[in-house]
Amino acid sequence: MRANFLFKKIDNAQLIVFRIFYGLLVSAECYGAIATGWVRRTLVEPKFTFSFIGFEWLQPLPGNGMYIYFAIMGTLGLMIALGYRYRFAALAFALMWTGVYLMQKTSYNNHYYLLMLLAYIMAFFPAHKDASLDARLHPNIRSHSMPNWIRWTIILQLFIVYTYASVAKLYADWLDFSMIEVLMQSKKDYALIGELLQQKWVHKIVAIFGILFDLLIVPALLWKPTRKIAFVLSIFFHLFNSIVFQIGIFPYLSLAFTLFFFEPQTIRNIFLKTKTVEMDETLVLPKNKSRILGILGIYFVIQIALPLRHHFFVDDVLWTEEGHRLSWRMMLRSRSGTIRYRVVNKETEKVTYISLNDHLTAKQRNRVACYPDFSWQFAQRLKKEFAEKEEDVQVFVDNKVKVNQGSYHEFIDPEVDLASVPWKHFSHNEWILPSPKE
Repeated sequence: MRANFLFKKIDNAQLIVFRIFYGLLVSAECYGAIATGWVRRTLVEPKFTFSFIGFEWLQPLPGNGMYIYFAIMGTLGLMIALGYRYRFAALAFALMWTGVYLMQKTSYNNHYYLLMLLAYIMAFFPAHKDASLDARLHPNIRSHSMPNWIRWTIILQLFIVYTYASVAKLYADWLDFSMIEVLMQSKKDYALIGELLQQKWVHKIVAIFGILFDLLIVPALLWKPTRKIAFVLSIFFHLFNSIVFQIGIFPYLSLAFTLFFFEPQTIRNIFLKTKTVEMDETLVLPKNKSRILGILGIYFVIQIALPLRHHFFVDDVLWTEEGHRLSWRMMLRSRSGTIRYRVVNKETEKVTYISLNDHLTAKQRNRVACYPDFSWQFAQRLKKEFAEKEEDVQVFVDNKVKVNQGSYHEFIDPEVDLASVPWKHFSHNEWILPSPKE
């Protein structure tokens, strides 16, 4: 029965139209990153970038290289939308976006991670079988059908994202609305809505609606009686996020995902020239059925497990940050901190205090002061820089951090040489001091 459901043929209109929106949106993201100065601020101006630990070798291209890199990605997005050499374009974009994702985390966003996952998913989906240049140039590939598992892969991925995002909000600072107040403080100067966003009653609505929307939106879109209402609420929710939080293409990508919840015939009538298709309902199981099911099973086990990993670390993830990334913990906390690096020559015991302004951009300085992996990575970099001058050194920090509206507390053990301790990916780093009891 499971195979019959997953491998039955359905109209592919949802996937075909989504491909067009997806391609246009990622193209806008990449060209927009150049036009708005994001590439310059994040990848060109810094002396180096904080990559994911283990990928320190992955650094931006010199000169104008990153502008060219993003321009190529934008062009690949247009090729995806047009369905021209789709497999190549989709996979090339996935690989290049992965490079951007891994080479810098100063501007980390959960949505960048979602786009990376989606890019690989789309690279292996047959999204070019209709309304594409590939189908026009090679009519033998044209098809109006796809296996049902393709649609449900997208739906299950969305369900995981939204559900974890909702559950993560069930903590004190969200439920007493203080986190919303923190989020809105920087929006005071917005025209027309700036003052409105500072109102307590608005904070309450945003907090409660955020939990309920994330928890219920996928089931509500799946159920036909609530689908149109859920779609209208989706438009409101995502446009609000776009205007207030200015998070690029992702509200619009989220709206594009709703295509997979509407009847294929409705999508076909609105967007495609071919209004009527006859579906051969004969079930033909592919020879690689077991491989497909195995890959999907492994993928979704990982997707379900990753957001749970922080429960196996010591202390609260809101304090330690261990297990925060890749977990759909979106807009849940605000961190600020102070830090001073003290470099001690092991031989002469000479002490050097580091001026962060000489090494880091303003945004990088903020991250180094607040997030343990950034603090650790910069200590490693300082050790290498001094080693190039033939100095063997220790690196200590005096670091205080506050989360949301809490007080500043000592965060990193000032007696630990950060340059000599390894980073632990899968267990607690003991030099992170215990969370304060507030």
